[in-house]
Amino acid sequence: IQSVILGDEEAKRRRTQKAILERKAPPTFDIAIEIRERDMFAIYPDVSKAVDAFLRGGILRPEIRVRTAAGKIEIRQEAQKGMTDQAGKAQEKTKSEKGDADNIVKIYPFGVNRQQLDRAIAALRVPAVSVDSMDDASLILTVKTKTRPGTKVMVAAEQRGIPVHVIKKNASSQIVKFLKFSFKGGAEESPEDIALNEVREAIQDVKDMKKPVDLAEQNSYIRRIQHQLVDEAGLKSESIGDEPKRKLRIFPV
Repeated sequence: IQSVILGDEEAKRRRTQKAILERKAPPTFDIAIEIRERDMFAIYPDVSKAVDAFLRGGILRPEIRVRTAAGKIEIRQEAQKGMTDQAGKAQEKTKSEKGDADNIVKIYPFGVNRQQLDRAIAALRVPAVSVDSMDDASLILTVKTKTRPGTKVMVAAEQRGIPVHVIKKNASSQIVKFLKFSFKGGAEESPEDIALNEVREAIQDVKDMKKPVDLAEQNSYIRRIQHQLVDEAGLKSESIGDEPKRKLRIFPV
């Protein structure tokens, strides 16, 4: 993959950040089979479209096949129609897409880590995006220490008529909690899917910024999977904190 900088209009049309990832070339294999468990397999019938959709923040819902104790193969989940076609659909300017763009919540983070916010938005697949300027925002997300009466952010928000949402502290878990509450839990994904999306976003952030990144608290099973993904990406990670609030910290090489 490679990093590409989009123009302002193209970024707005795609509803993404200006810096995005794209494939450099066609994939080596047409079809991918992911071994999720000993007898459970996820089938991606078109690797190129699946990768394109993933890089643009799409939710991948592959066909799930299970081998039973009797040795028979059962299809437990059909591949979502259009699952691998999201990249192509994003290039079409339809009226419905324009309507969706109008409904996207533009969040201005003040005293809140923007990279963590972007990762949480991508992991939960909620209709939101972070913005650079308060003038572009429909909502301000900040921490309790920044909201004393007369502070810069509160005065500016009142002048512009922008609602302010306050979280206790600048932490990934608090940001995720805010997004889940505000968007009714986001897309219908399991906690494992959300955690894996978060670690993938964090891996790219570590590679780009060359700085350690902390993830949200997870149980030991999910942390083990996250460690494996970090190892596969050629980075280092360790679990920090005490149960039940242990989490991964990813380090650059």
